[in-house]
Amino acid sequence: MASAAEQEAEPVRDGVRPSPAVEEAGRRAAPVVWPGAPTPLGARCRVGPDGVAGTNFALWAGGAEAVELCLFDADGTERRLPLNELTHEIWHGFVPGVGSGQRYGYRVHGRWDPWTGARWNPAKLLLDPYARAVDGDFQLPAEVYGHVRDWPQQHVADTVRDDRDSAPFVPKGVVVHDDDDWSDDRRPKTPWPDSVIYELHVKGFTRLHPGIPERLRGTYAGLAHPAAVEHLVRLGVTAVELLPVHQFAHEDHLLRRGLRNYWGYNSIGYFAPHAGYSASGTAGQQVGEFKKMVRALHAAGIEVILDVVYNHTAEAGELGPTLSLKGIDNRGYYRLQPDARRYADYTGCGNTLHVVQPQVLRLITDSLRYWVTEMGVDGFRFDLAAALARSFHDVDMLSPFLAVIAQDPVLRRVKLIAEPWDVGNGGYQVGAFPPLWTEWNDRYRDAVRDFWRGALPDVRDLGYRLSGSSDLYAWGGRRPYASVNFITAHDGFTLRDLVSYERKHNEANGEGNRDGTNDNRAWNCGAEGETDDPEVGALRLRQLRNLLTTLLLSTGVPMLVAGDEMGRTQGGNNNAYCQDNETSWLDWSLPEDPGRAQLLALTRRLLALRHEHPVLRRRAFFSGRPQGADGLRDLAWFTPDGTEMTERDWYAPAATLGLYLSGRDIPGRDARGEQVTDDSFLAILHAGPRPVEFRLPAPPWAETYELVLDTSLDDQTRAPGTEHRGGETVTVAARSVLLLRVGG
Repeated sequence: MASAAEQEAEPVRDGVRPSPAVEEAGRRAAPVVWPGAPTPLGARCRVGPDGVAGTNFALWAGGAEAVELCLFDADGTERRLPLNELTHEIWHGFVPGVGSGQRYGYRVHGRWDPWTGARWNPAKLLLDPYARAVDGDFQLPAEVYGHVRDWPQQHVADTVRDDRDSAPFVPKGVVVHDDDDWSDDRRPKTPWPDSVIYELHVKGFTRLHPGIPERLRGTYAGLAHPAAVEHLVRLGVTAVELLPVHQFAHEDHLLRRGLRNYWGYNSIGYFAPHAGYSASGTAGQQVGEFKKMVRALHAAGIEVILDVVYNHTAEAGELGPTLSLKGIDNRGYYRLQPDARRYADYTGCGNTLHVVQPQVLRLITDSLRYWVTEMGVDGFRFDLAAALARSFHDVDMLSPFLAVIAQDPVLRRVKLIAEPWDVGNGGYQVGAFPPLWTEWNDRYRDAVRDFWRGALPDVRDLGYRLSGSSDLYAWGGRRPYASVNFITAHDGFTLRDLVSYERKHNEANGEGNRDGTNDNRAWNCGAEGETDDPEVGALRLRQLRNLLTTLLLSTGVPMLVAGDEMGRTQGGNNNAYCQDNETSWLDWSLPEDPGRAQLLALTRRLLALRHEHPVLRRRAFFSGRPQGADGLRDLAWFTPDGTEMTERDWYAPAATLGLYLSGRDIPGRDARGEQVTDDSFLAILHAGPRPVEFRLPAPPWAETYELVLDTSLDDQTRAPGTEHRGGETVTVAARSVLLLRVGG
């Protein structure tokens, strides 16, 4: 900060000391600002009075005393224009002659009173929450903090205002002209029951792909490249779920350690595609590049789902930087504690957006509609969705956010996926979200992991998870596809690491291996980490086949994580959020290993099987009741002796479970009104360490059985075709799955 003598010698306006560039800009003739309009919010190119082209700027800033629009020339020269029109707390103005590519930001004036939550500081250049593109990197020097970051008494540092100009150190919004009507795009509109989700990172999926030109790797254009799309199509997935692509910033504690936020769960621009993933430029070109990526995926029949982070922002808590919302209206945008200096934190990231406030709800829904209508996406996965469903304190399934989504004519028609928890009290809400929503089902994850590592006390929970989790979702008109089944996600071990490590190995994150969960529910098959032991290696490959087979035969919507189909590893790091390197990037050489190639082939085969057979993609829950005169049920469970399970069997320790799926009793009709019928299947899951003799259910369940796959075999081309008779006893290898098609 400047000394007292320096402060007396330099001109001061509203606590802001203009830089030489700003003073020079002040000597120029300032552009005229016409009144403009308060809607839409953001910067929109339009034709003004008398046919004059320009841009309308509109910013909601409740409680502010004044707002300045700051325009930046190519050399960084700043021109400040006061927005004098105020309509319903929206400051607005039309600037003739300003068009696409113009870089801009805002300075917002008001009281500095952190004790009441007021943190206005016009020395800080603020990003427009509605900016369609962002140019420049977010670094975090002391100048970008509204308070004096390095104040000696840190317990009161957030109360001391920092008057240094932040403009040279923060990115700028970019005016983007958008006249795309998407008339040439065809959305796949895959029904939920037919969906298979593939979670991927735009950069990590493409960064090392040898078939993508080097200049496109790690970008939206790289994901749109035929080499990337071909893998998705051949695999058989129907949707990609992209880790956050909203403009995000890197946390200070990472930058200090020479690391970066890789996952992107630190949003600061809800309308802007993250500029770091653009191959074509950051002066608005990233918008067009993203759209071309969406079109390329749609043309291949693949939907685009965005992982979105509306629960918090990159501005953190009271000691965090001032980048956008905090300086526009801190009290209006964030949930504050009774001590208004402090933030309510239901996210573990320092702040929580106050979704009950109309302007915050408008920001979120405007953003969602923008990505659907103008960017072409097909759905959203909401990070820590329970935080969005909180009314004032408690999670409320009648909250304003959920009510608005339910009635919105655009949003209620796209795919909506909740991560149904947050870190606050009462935040775990699996099974509680209303119709229209699907949910990440972590109870499925835990049950399947525990079964295959031999840690389930009985099979009650597993039975529910394999058959669609009716105990969680059979209410209010919800269907089996309300459950997004997953065994791994970006957060946690990869599938290969799940069978190779029992303990996290996060030392590279620089947090003393304290970060990341300790509840991995993993089994390393006898050795921690990589090993040359051939028996351990073979067992791990078998466990990978077991886990993938279980996932893709279960009722519900399966989610795969990019690279799991090829055995990708992160070296035991279960929280690789800051590993923007080979730890996280997908290694495309993996299929050169025969075992990995066979794993990829099995995944493709399982997805093809799922696509071919509606009995594996049920639109309604099983009834478990007899469906005909022969007494056969649509779902039946068997013990190894070939008899149906009793109530006692569900409560007894068991490592083997037989699952009979009837294809003749599928509820619903096809598009022509015809009854849907299919083959019937028997799946035998055996997690025990030794082989088991399993008696195949006798007639009337089946006259014959045809073996479809056997995960004890490395090469699945040897498995199909073997026939067995009903009542015959077959040997199920240790830790394996048999899938048999019912005949006769």
